[in-house]
Amino acid sequence: MKTLINGLHHVTTLAGDTQGNVDFYTDLMGLRLVKKTVNFDAPDVYHLYYGNESGLPGTILTFFPYGSDLPRGRKGVGQLTYTAFSAPLASMQFWMDRLHERSIPYSGPYKRFSESYLQFEDYDGAGTELVFSDDDQRPGWENGPVSADFAIRGFHTVTLNVQNPDRTVQLLTDIMQHKLIGEEPGRMRFSAGIGGPGNFVDVQVSPAGVRALQGAGSVHHVAFSTDSDDTQRTIREQLMQAGFQPTTVQDRQYFHSIYFREPGGILFEIATNPPGFTVDEPLEELGQNLKLPPQYESRRASLERALPVIS
Repeated sequence: MKTLINGLHHVTTLAGDTQGNVDFYTDLMGLRLVKKTVNFDAPDVYHLYYGNESGLPGTILTFFPYGSDLPRGRKGVGQLTYTAFSAPLASMQFWMDRLHERSIPYSGPYKRFSESYLQFEDYDGAGTELVFSDDDQRPGWENGPVSADFAIRGFHTVTLNVQNPDRTVQLLTDIMQHKLIGEEPGRMRFSAGIGGPGNFVDVQVSPAGVRALQGAGSVHHVAFSTDSDDTQRTIREQLMQAGFQPTTVQDRQYFHSIYFREPGGILFEIATNPPGFTVDEPLEELGQNLKLPPQYESRRASLERALPVIS
């Protein structure tokens, strides 16, 4: 069977203050700001992308920072509640010390599927985890504020919180080619593609859970990786045959996307791997300049005046 879904591509979250968001993910977490652009559907708002050196699929966390007036969201069912990053096993004490020194409250270390992890929130309340494992051979960012030995490798897992898992599980295991690889009380773990960190999806079952509310710190959508426009087209056709209503293909400059709601209410995206983030600026300059899609280039001067200055 042809591989259609490789694993995770990116996670997109709502944020409040722009500078606080940049500080948290570049300075504290040591990720690279790989793209500074705008929300293609609302260009007066940034779309910021963080990842490894080149922003490979499976490392990309993105944000729409709407400003400090945006109310906080509420974690609950019908939402991706925690995005877990992968870090080397030997880095756990380093990260505990780093979070403590920066006055970021955390809980743990806990154990899940035999791996240790810490749990905390960013400045807006976005659920964040660090999972410590030597199974992840992806390189960390050499030039970041965190040494490569301790640096984040990319995503490990995303946690989908649902009331009734049956149809969500059916979608994951049928059309989206995930395999069930582990179970713990109230949680199932699925893996796609070659498996390993960056390809895990956990389904957390919360029959009596409160419904999530969107706001600052809420995940807007989770994107899954596919190789090409052809594989994306095949997935779209299969989704339609199964009764889902995927959007038409959207050109996001750095990848092509389709969107649809999974049965638990979470917004899913299928994103192509190409063309990638070096399509409009060289690797060494990623994230340094405001990049606009062609339809907004004529508005560059006014957008640059309106958007907050990032330092």
